[in-house]
Amino acid sequence: MAVDTGQPVTKAADGDTTVRGPRRGADASTPARIRRALAKHWYAWTMVAPVVIVIGVIIGYPLARGVYLSMTDADERNVERTIGARTLEASYEFVGLDNYIEVLTGDVFWSRLGWTVVWTVACVSITFTLGLTLANMLNRKLRGRALYRVLLILPWGVPAFVSVFAWRLLFNGDGVFNNVLSGGGIEGVTWLEDPTWAKVAVIAVNVWLGVPFMLVATLGALQSIPGELYEAAEMDGAGPWQRFTNITLPSIRSVSSTVILLSTIWTFNMFPVIFLLTQGGPYGSSEILVTEAFNLAFVRSPRDFAGSATWGVLILLILMIFAVFYRRALRKQGEEW
Repeated sequence: MAVDTGQPVTKAADGDTTVRGPRRGADASTPARIRRALAKHWYAWTMVAPVVIVIGVIIGYPLARGVYLSMTDADERNVERTIGARTLEASYEFVGLDNYIEVLTGDVFWSRLGWTVVWTVACVSITFTLGLTLANMLNRKLRGRALYRVLLILPWGVPAFVSVFAWRLLFNGDGVFNNVLSGGGIEGVTWLEDPTWAKVAVIAVNVWLGVPFMLVATLGALQSIPGELYEAAEMDGAGPWQRFTNITLPSIRSVSSTVILLSTIWTFNMFPVIFLLTQGGPYGSSEILVTEAFNLAFVRSPRDFAGSATWGVLILLILMIFAVFYRRALRKQGEEW
């Protein structure tokens, strides 16, 4: 009668059976594995610990505080405040998900979200296309290539608020753009007073600020592609477009997917361009989610801290969901390739 020992059994060619012992680590518990990892990599954990603690304090606490405030009715009238020598205690109350229900059932959030998505897609797609095109041009041998690279990267080195103020002067009613149009016999455009042109203006400025990042990232990826691949493809009769689609794009896929994700997150939360160029106007037409959250907390009266925190948490959730599905789609695409 065979006895079940609970161990893996192997059968030899002559019919004899042998019982093997348990695989190493097969029955090891999770705490034991953690202890072994800590014992083996204690130096690395020691080096990383200060950074983790600092990030936890700088990011973790404000995030937790924001989530908590989003579930209260906190505003400037019921938070703790000091008036002269007297300190008034906070009197706001916990309201659960009422703020989220109010925001999601209103029209303002969805109108702001719609424009934010359009703004993000337009900026990222134009920025990536221009950056990749310029990177392809600068990846070739041409006279003055170093000078061109410096000039194209220059917008990245200028503080964003300085660049936006300069563009605001260009877009003013009596600015350079309208003077050029008037000189050509064309009526000037109310760039910052018309809702449609205001949106065009903020997209143009953000593209100007974002192209250098795309240029540097994609240029580095292009320079890592072996030249032998292009030579072999050219010998096989592949044209420029075929070499671009079958060699260039697949080779820079890992870099391009990362910079597109980062650019999407940055653009989705690009507060300075909108706020400094149009202040969200005219009539709130260029407001995005993050500027609406800022206005609730610091501009409108009474300042609605709970509402602002609610918008902030919703922005975070949207970006997290986008990042998860984006990476999953890229993973599936990589498996198909």
